[in-house]
Amino acid sequence: MFLIFCVVLIALVFEYINGFHDTANSIATVVATKVLTPRQAIALAAFTNLVGALWGTAVAKTIAAGLVETSVVTQEVLLCALLGAIIWNLITWYWGLPSSSSHALIGGLIGASVASAKSWSVVIWSQPDKEHWYKGKGLLWKVVVPMVSSPVCGFFLGLMLMGLLYFLLRNWKPRLVSAVFGKAQMISAGAMGFMHGTNDAQKTMGIIALALVAGTADGKFETLPSWLGFLKTTMPDSGKDFQIAMWIKVLCAIVMAAGTAAGGWRIIRTLGHKMVRLQPVHGFAAETSSAAVIGLASALGIPVSTTHNISSAIMGVGAAKRFSALKWTIVERMAWAWLLTIPVSGGLAWIMVRILQATGVMTTAAP
Repeated sequence: MFLIFCVVLIALVFEYINGFHDTANSIATVVATKVLTPRQAIALAAFTNLVGALWGTAVAKTIAAGLVETSVVTQEVLLCALLGAIIWNLITWYWGLPSSSSHALIGGLIGASVASAKSWSVVIWSQPDKEHWYKGKGLLWKVVVPMVSSPVCGFFLGLMLMGLLYFLLRNWKPRLVSAVFGKAQMISAGAMGFMHGTNDAQKTMGIIALALVAGTADGKFETLPSWLGFLKTTMPDSGKDFQIAMWIKVLCAIVMAAGTAAGGWRIIRTLGHKMVRLQPVHGFAAETSSAAVIGLASALGIPVSTTHNISSAIMGVGAAKRFSALKWTIVERMAWAWLLTIPVSGGLAWIMVRILQATGVMTTAAP
């Protein structure tokens, strides 16, 4: 029982870190363009994250029941998965690299599950939907394909939208453009914060739900008093959707909003200042493009990276002016962080599970 509550607590710590680690994703551009002060931007992001986190649970369902076999998921597995993701998040935050908290958590969950079962068979690789191919389940459809396609979409959408704006605004005076899009960017920044909440907050909801399912299956909740009966969670019958309890959604939403309020200035400097110089019209184009891609992914239950999307959208916006406007050394560092996130966080979680097995704290799960 104590271990279950430890897992829930560590999951909330991850959610808090996710909030301040990924705050930059939704406010870097609006701060860089000086439309809002850092304090105002954080307040906007915290509020919109909170509202977005309460909006639907499609992504949470994917994390809870769409990536690994739930039969091998124990409290120890979840604990190692979360710690692997947290360590990688803190490393990339320290270096100011906008890596993906989403992929860190997914990598940790996969690495810990594989180590526990000593078999890759526990990973759900691909379960395509015959009627709707884009709603297929598993690592291929929910992680690998979106990991490549969503940044590409963000880049080209940002490139095309910025190109269109250059054409439409070619006769406008620079002062008028800045005045109009300074106001418009507050809307796009709010949309970005909302979409960040709809996607990122739900990952932790799925982890907490998994912990409660594992605890219920192990019989650890049998002695709970009646007033704690809401903790009992079971997997639905075949063909039915997994439902996330309202208290989990509210708790995760509040914690992410609190983390967002803490800010993440190292990453804000990388996204908003170092990669490309931004004006309000550029910030509007980048945020609108990224929010559109994340909104579509959230509706389909796909746990995409907010970081990847806003970063690639900013690149697309910068490239619309000229490719030399991008600082490619910064882009290269970010690309390495993107590529290493899943294998490193997964490797860290795998090592921690192996240590627990070697010390007799946990046993190998059946594949």
